[in-house]
Amino acid sequence: MRQPLDRRLSVAPMMDWTDRHCRAFHRALSARALLYTEMVTAPAVLHGDHERLLGFDAVEHPVALQLGGSDPTQLAEAARVGERFGYDEINLNVGCPSDRVQSGKFGACLMREPELVADCMAAIKDAVAVPATVKCRIGVDDQDPEVSLFATADACAAVGIDTFIVHARKAWLKGLSPKENRDVPPLDYGLVRRLKRERPHLSITINGGIGSLDEAEAHLDAADDVQLDGVMLGRAAYHEPGLLGQADRRLFGATTPDVDAYEAIERYKPYLAARLAEGVHLPAMTRHMLGLMHGRPGARAFRRILTVEAIRPGAGLEVVDRAVDAVREAEARREAA
Repeated sequence: MRQPLDRRLSVAPMMDWTDRHCRAFHRALSARALLYTEMVTAPAVLHGDHERLLGFDAVEHPVALQLGGSDPTQLAEAARVGERFGYDEINLNVGCPSDRVQSGKFGACLMREPELVADCMAAIKDAVAVPATVKCRIGVDDQDPEVSLFATADACAAVGIDTFIVHARKAWLKGLSPKENRDVPPLDYGLVRRLKRERPHLSITINGGIGSLDEAEAHLDAADDVQLDGVMLGRAAYHEPGLLGQADRRLFGATTPDVDAYEAIERYKPYLAARLAEGVHLPAMTRHMLGLMHGRPGARAFRRILTVEAIRPGAGLEVVDRAVDAVREAEARREAA
């Protein structure tokens, strides 16, 4: 029998960021966090290069595939492909506010059509044996979030969907850019907690504006008799990935030592070496590491070496070693001062 996924911490699907190299790097820091792909549209899965779009390394498990689309038949077939590739979960994007998503009638604009979301989710659920989940906003534009969020959750629950990741902001499809939609609409964590309180049988993960493990722990505390099932971190995990090195202990109760930046790089190096041997260029992988030394002496030199030297023809693991040495030397100088 398949073990349920532990959702206490997940890393958000982020376009242009959470590619397979990023996920392998994050896994070097946390063995337990649930990782998500960038959104891949169902038509792309059906007509595109499967290995390029969906390929991933076994080290990434547990890892979820996020799909975009609004055609139940297409989504079902794309979900089957994802399951064959070995993904541990199929997730539907009901939250992205980009112009491309709006023109394709999927993403956040689906918040206006809860019954269509339910039809899509029913098709995905029937197509695969792995969990089928929804990542949504609390509403769009002039919707009343207290109506739109519950309508989406209830419609999906009626077809057997029980797991939701809720970005606790509206999306404004007119007047705000995708970037502004990540910051400008006010957060309503209380509404997400209310959803869990009033629908306790559903698994609810909260997302949006959570910047640290301290905040994640606070969300997971059983305050006001509500026990959320998980927290999803986005930009915080990407820009300061070192925090993931403490996540297994702090959020999952692991007794293993925290993973520091140096150990994470050593764990990531076999993956780097394997991909370099396949012809992947070093900067495609090291770009995800730039925030690892955040706040440490030598962090600027670390970023510069990984940015400038990694793009040189033939650049390999020696560049990573030089970047690490720059931090070690800066730390030694500070200690000696």
